[in-house]
Amino acid sequence: MTADTESSTSWPVPPQDGWTVDDLYSLPSLPPHTEMIDGGFVFMSPRRMFHSLAVDLLGDGLRQSVPECFRVRREMNIVLTPKTAPEPDLLVLHAEACRERDETRYEAADAVLVVEVVSPESEERDRDTKPSKYARAGIPHFWRVEKGNGRRPVVYVYELDPATRVYALTGIHHDHLKLSVPFDINIDLTAIDHL
Repeated sequence: MTADTESSTSWPVPPQDGWTVDDLYSLPSLPPHTEMIDGGFVFMSPRRMFHSLAVDLLGDGLRQSVPECFRVRREMNIVLTPKTAPEPDLLVLHAEACRERDETRYEAADAVLVVEVVSPESEERDRDTKPSKYARAGIPHFWRVEKGNGRRPVVYVYELDPATRVYALTGIHHDHLKLSVPFDINIDLTAIDHL
């Protein structure tokens, strides 16, 4: 990088009280898939093939299972607080929240399930930061997806304890994901081998 290139790069200067979610949508030239966590911007790294395939597999499986009262969305911001709007890999939302085609974000109250596929550069956020924030926002179900031995996903399924607003692990699924909550779900995780 030359000195000329360095001097032409400008970063937005945060306001005195920090950024808010509204800034995420009003600042020009933010990279695609920018998240906001605690008033700070998080820029996503390029996706790895496992990540993309796992999101495709789970997204297709959810769309085949989802009742009419819900909708599945991919990579859309969800507003948890005025200074936090992560972009989960998959969301299952109440259908009434999905009316417009120009939506850029959803509210935490709209979500039933949030899915994060862990990448090496997002491990801490996907394993710790985001799940605790999703739980405090009251989202009832959370899945964390990890790359298991080999190429297949391992899905860690969590359910919210409404009294403590903390997720409890309800299952670890290696080859098959079969659940009855938040609705009947039956996904063959080994199908990733054929994608």
